[in-house]
Amino acid sequence: MRYTITLALASLLPLPVLAEVPHVVTDIPPVHALVAQVMGDLGQPVLLLSKGADEHDFALRPSQMGDIADAGLVVWIGPELTPWLDRALQGSNATQLALLDAAGTQTRPYAPGEDDEHEEGEAESHDHDHGPINPHAWLDPANAEVWVGLIAADLSRLDPENAATYAANAETARKRLTALDAEVATVLAPVKDKPFVTYHAAYGYFTAHYGLNPASSLALGDAAAPGAARVAALQKQIADSHIACLFPEVQHDPALLNVLTEGTGAKIGGGLDPVGSSYDAGPGTYATILKGIATTLADCLTG
Repeated sequence: MRYTITLALASLLPLPVLAEVPHVVTDIPPVHALVAQVMGDLGQPVLLLSKGADEHDFALRPSQMGDIADAGLVVWIGPELTPWLDRALQGSNATQLALLDAAGTQTRPYAPGEDDEHEEGEAESHDHDHGPINPHAWLDPANAEVWVGLIAADLSRLDPENAATYAANAETARKRLTALDAEVATVLAPVKDKPFVTYHAAYGYFTAHYGLNPASSLALGDAAAPGAARVAALQKQIADSHIACLFPEVQHDPALLNVLTEGTGAKIGGGLDPVGSSYDAGPGTYATILKGIATTLADCLTG
């Protein structure tokens, strides 16, 4: 009888409140991949950017607005890349980790003359003025190694009971990033001195980290549409400098690049995907992005 009464009384006592794994929202595939690696089996982050969508100009669905409203943590590059998320976060109580401004992130400007040097009439058609900073900082794996630690730290503050797991997952992620870095460097080593042209100026972090020799880009800045004067100047540069390859992007029409190669001997390489919008999202997407850029460059430049 006493045992039965004890159990009955125990059932009336309040249960201890257990911390929940935070609801985490991310902006683009490479950030989603890094967060997924740190969370591991504890949870799945939400990726806002739909497959094939433009990271600069994206319309959130009502369900995604609900994800943002429910978020305990939002990990994103920052308003320099995804201004639509900046607007959606107004008034949000979620912890925000804006990676471009985070401690330890190494940032760089666009290449000289490629930051805000738009031809007349180009800048007016875009509402995502990036300023002098190139926001594509994930293309340097050294930044990614810093970020997994920052992600783990924020998750641990929100969910201290799982802090050890987040820290261990971040360390595993760093080791994978080190191995990835070495693999990409090996692929690119034979073509480090070969000049090439990309569709736009997203790749400064990648080319600087791996010591590549980019000649120029078709679009000045990040997403400015090139005008006729820019196309003519670049066509002359390609012919005069014996550029080996030009690389389109998966989201952009390669027609202008085809025009640029006429009479120059330059080749059109495969399409690059710096944001991973053509890939299935998951923990391995970050590696897929970097290896995809490396092999695409090497395949054309070794010819």
